[in-house]
Amino acid sequence: IQYNGNDKLYVPVEQLERVQRYIGNPNQPPKLNSLGGGEWARQKGKVRESLKTLAFDLKKLYAERMQKTGFAFSPDTPWQKEFEDEFPWELTADQAQSVREIEADMESDRNMDRLLCGDVGYGKTEVSLRAAFKAIVDNKQVALLAPTTILVQQHYNTVVKRFHNTGARIEYISRFRPPKEQKRVLQELAEGKIDLIVGTHRLLGKDVKFKDLGLLIVDEEQRFGVAHKEVIKHLKKQVDVLTLSATPIPRTLHMSMTGIRDMSVLETPPEERIPVQTVVTEYADAVIRDAILRELGRGGQVYFLYNRVRSIETFYTRLRALVPEARIGIAHGQMKEHMLEDAMMDFYAGSYDVLLCTTIIENGLDVPSANTLIVYDADRFGLSQLYQLRGRVGRSNRQAYAYFTVRPERMLSETAQQRLEAIREFTEFGAGFRIAMRDLEIRGAGNILGPEQHGHLATVGYDMYCKLMEETLAEVGQGVARRELETRVDLQVDAYLPGDYVADEKQRMEMYKRIASIVTEEDRAEVLDELIDRYGDPPETVETLLSVSQVRALCNRLGVSRVARGKAGAVMRLEDAWAPDPALLLQAMTETDARLGLGKGSAVSLTLRSSARTDRELLPDLLRTVKTLVEKLDALTAEKAQAG
Repeated sequence: IQYNGNDKLYVPVEQLERVQRYIGNPNQPPKLNSLGGGEWARQKGKVRESLKTLAFDLKKLYAERMQKTGFAFSPDTPWQKEFEDEFPWELTADQAQSVREIEADMESDRNMDRLLCGDVGYGKTEVSLRAAFKAIVDNKQVALLAPTTILVQQHYNTVVKRFHNTGARIEYISRFRPPKEQKRVLQELAEGKIDLIVGTHRLLGKDVKFKDLGLLIVDEEQRFGVAHKEVIKHLKKQVDVLTLSATPIPRTLHMSMTGIRDMSVLETPPEERIPVQTVVTEYADAVIRDAILRELGRGGQVYFLYNRVRSIETFYTRLRALVPEARIGIAHGQMKEHMLEDAMMDFYAGSYDVLLCTTIIENGLDVPSANTLIVYDADRFGLSQLYQLRGRVGRSNRQAYAYFTVRPERMLSETAQQRLEAIREFTEFGAGFRIAMRDLEIRGAGNILGPEQHGHLATVGYDMYCKLMEETLAEVGQGVARRELETRVDLQVDAYLPGDYVADEKQRMEMYKRIASIVTEEDRAEVLDELIDRYGDPPETVETLLSVSQVRALCNRLGVSRVARGKAGAVMRLEDAWAPDPALLLQAMTETDARLGLGKGSAVSLTLRSSARTDRELLPDLLRTVKTLVEKLDALTAEKAQAG
């Protein structure tokens, strides 16, 4: 590891899982610390303190919520089943799990405050509408809050379509409705004649009265202003609240936040979605004309992304000359809000064939008929941005196309090339999700945890931040995590990945980390299969490395901090704080192998007597014994728990 001033620290390969890749803003690399200095410890300390404050605040908020009893919704009715059966698609496993979690929250007598995270198009709306229906069946009103007028219109259309057989009264409130109609809607809302209302922050106004609000669904809470967030916060104390967020949440953050927030995560794309065909190419008028006409020929629409407001009008003229048969609209962030919304709504309604726009389309409108995206100067965008933009198309079961174009005369920087390569390479949804995570992790976590945590994330990097969060939560008493025990295996054996077996240095580092994470026999078999598949039969040093890694993981579970060669075999030093129940350990040892015993000395240790002459001979014997011991201990622990 390189430190400031070109100092280097060498890490033993079998401890490589302790090294994490820094995930932060690729354009702002972190500052290097000096080797042996206390700067890194101080930075981590600051982050820990801020996390402690965050955890205590959240704990207080949740304690308040636990004390206040809310409305307990009734269990599912046959009507609920009917409503769910009308959904034309099969739910993904993630969606089904989220529905179960939300229903359990609603049926409990405390107010729900759940965050539902999932990428664009991963089915958050359907999950939330099932909750809405459940509330309506119990004669409660539902409000769906969206940040923009366009989204309100879109949600309203979806809800009306989905609820058409239910007899529920659906309304919306936005500036597209004349004042007279708005007044009527608000009056009917107060009288309880409306079951579900969709609206912008207008719904948070003082003049808006509900007869009996039971559920508030908030889409993209981070896009509301501070004052509106305060009103939402106040509502959370009175009714069940479900917040939807399209910021993808990585599994690690989700796991480390368990206990801080009630969170459901959608990671799987719906089955009917087809991956977007992605083309990275030089810009040429003929290619663009052909792409637009092909989309128009099948009755579809096109997003043309040109991210320069100053010259967008000039480009509009050029595009009109290129494709005179297309109706072209313009949308960018410097237009008056009403004009922008009108342009987007016209595109949504099909008045334009092509929308010439800036990245203003990154969040928002879901236009199922728009299935071609063309990006001009694609090399100027970040990876997550390209990914988000590509998510604008392919919103139906039709094949969609994304053309990322680069000007022929442009010399691309190495990073731009890598980004375009990555976006072309990762066409499948899951992989696209993973690749986008590189850029999105830090931003997404910042969105979910609030801006004040964003700086801390950038300081220590995403992985370290998650680790510190788990440790802090344990201290605050919200979880059971504790500081990790580090286990060292000091045996004189050749255990490494030779350069002529895995030639690429980056791949070698990745494989070392994979090997370091081996715990079970299944893990080992999986890694071995991958090695054989990618690099051929492994040499002996690699097999030894797999064994060392497995021994370390198993000994770690026994609370062993160091494994070394003793006079008569292997000596494993036990650590009190991590060691298992002494009575169970002794019983497991007796039932596993007569050669196992307890060593005497300043520290308690486990010993394995062995006639092996070298460490290389000792290793397989040690692995077999420790594996059997851990299995026996697990079985005894389970028996004890069952017996009560």
